[in-house]
Amino acid sequence: MDEVEQASGADARLDASVAKLKDQFVHDPATLEQRARRVVESMALCLQGSLLVRNGAPAVADAFCASRLAGNAGLEYGTLPAGVDFEGIIARGRPQQI
Repeated sequence: MDEVEQASGADARLDASVAKLKDQFVHDPATLEQRARRVVESMALCLQGSLLVRNGAPAVADAFCASRLAGNAGLEYGTLPAGVDFEGIIARGRPQQI
């Protein structure tokens, strides 16, 4: 949690996801073992979001938080919500002119 919380306050969607993650540990501890895969999934998503918000390209971090943390994505890879900076993301993969 210390690693994840280094991005605290940088993105509201990430903050909300971290709060939900913390809740998963205290809410119904008797079923934690049965919920372990979902809890670990939440941990991974929060860590990814934290790393991207702190170190990634802003367009990529925003797209990740919108689609993976705010729940605004489909089940197919690459489905992103409207308003994502697609040009900024695509530009990162283009070869630079010399």
